[in-house]
Amino acid sequence: MIADTMVTCRELDRDRYDRSVARCEAAGVDLAEAMVAEGLAWAYLRYSDTYAPVETVARQQGFGIWSGVNQPAWEYRAIRRADTSDAPECRIKGNISQSGDRIYHLPDSRSYAATRISEAKGERWFCSEEEARTAGWRAPRG
Repeated sequence: MIADTMVTCRELDRDRYDRSVARCEAAGVDLAEAMVAEGLAWAYLRYSDTYAPVETVARQQGFGIWSGVNQPAWEYRAIRRADTSDAPECRIKGNISQSGDRIYHLPDSRSYAATRISEAKGERWFCSEEEARTAGWRAPRG
């Protein structure tokens, strides 16, 4: 553990949601690498194999999450998205803004996950963009 040490982060990139992708260090230690090495985090191999070697060792040694059965968050979310038994068949969210604008959100749009639908307030689900536009809803600006 590195106590009372300054943490510095260097931005490497921006993701598709315009969030910072950074590498953070304390006392010269890459914090993400340390977490993966201790079995406290997964190496997200879809985007980088930087931490794959230390994850392999953590897995072989049974550290942290590797001491039992586990499921990375991205796999859990993919399974939930694929399981439509509790989700509406039509996936486009029709949301009413505070100013009364009727805005539809596609599943891959930036604010889709944060958008909640209240049918009691007149919000609804659509099966296509055409259906949403015909009903008088618009795409988000920007």
